[in-house]
Amino acid sequence: MKKFALVFALVLMAGPVNAELSQYTAGKVQRANNLQQENKLDEAIELLAELSPSKAYDHAFVKRMLGVFYWQKGDTQKAIVNISGAVESGLLQDEQAWITQRMLADILLSDEQFKRALPHYYQLSKSIPETQKADELWFRIAQTHYQTREWKQVLSAMKTYESLNRVDDVQPLTIKLGAQLQLQQWRQSLPTLKRLIILEPNKVAWWQQTAGIQLRLSRSKDALDTLALAKRQGVELSQQDLKTLAQLYAQRGIPEQAAIIYAQLEGAKTDVELVSSQARYWQMAKEWDKAISVWSQAAELDNKHRWPLAQLLLQGGYYRKAIAELDKVTLKDRMDDIELAKVRAYYKLENFEQAIIHAKMANNIKSTSASKSWIKYLSQMRKMDS
Repeated sequence: MKKFALVFALVLMAGPVNAELSQYTAGKVQRANNLQQENKLDEAIELLAELSPSKAYDHAFVKRMLGVFYWQKGDTQKAIVNISGAVESGLLQDEQAWITQRMLADILLSDEQFKRALPHYYQLSKSIPETQKADELWFRIAQTHYQTREWKQVLSAMKTYESLNRVDDVQPLTIKLGAQLQLQQWRQSLPTLKRLIILEPNKVAWWQQTAGIQLRLSRSKDALDTLALAKRQGVELSQQDLKTLAQLYAQRGIPEQAAIIYAQLEGAKTDVELVSSQARYWQMAKEWDKAISVWSQAAELDNKHRWPLAQLLLQGGYYRKAIAELDKVTLKDRMDDIELAKVRAYYKLENFEQAIIHAKMANNIKSTSASKSWIKYLSQMRKMDS
């Protein structure tokens, strides 16, 4: 809006003193300009609207000024009609003609008449006065193509814009990124995101998009580095981002970092899925005591997790605790495995009587080579003892 006001001010400044206007029209234009400066906009519009100049240039000039006043009043459509008439006359040949057409293009853009605005912008780009900013014009072209979802044209306009303006800014880079993503130019979008991160290091979206694209390109190491750096710098990553980071640590062979991250998540002690995942990562890291502790928490939240807890206790040599947990396991499809686990625990405790009882129970549930082998072996052990 401020840029529009500046453009309109430039148009008005050159109006009343233009030597090509007839004396009569120049007087009326000057009077209208004074009324406008006195905040009597309706009177200024009425005065100009009543004029019917015979001279073509006067007619074009009045339309231009009337269009400016209509825009200031908020009547966009009348502003467009009058300024279009002035531009299409072809009689405004000085720099003010260029400014007037730019004003028309900007109004059309603001009114979301994108297809009508584009030809004006491209016409303007052919001859840009030294006093005007060429980079701003090409950015307008890129913006307009963006609105019409013409992604290749957006990038073409942005290429020209960037050749004229070497200073990075968020809005142009965001438009460029949007077009690149729409065209699935994943590799090309990464340098754009890097520039956006430099400008807005705390904006989580840039980090998320960077990591997401790196994963899409099967660059999991880069994605891990991206999310890890974001976390170190205090960027507020989402729960899902942190879960992804943990998974990437595990894939990289650093499951203890994955467990640490899961322990920091919201609900880390009450959400059974988060607790069991944390336990699994500690187990992958061969941190047995930590894994047992967290599996115990998971088992309290959901009884199905007593089975991995019991297995780990058995593996760690905590045989009595393993038996106590196995007695609480209620997984019907695991009953034979549960009995065989008890067999191993009792065997390690040298309680062969209980071991053979549970071996036979396992065999009754499901006869397997394992259950048969235990029964045979333990029977032999009992005979030897006797």
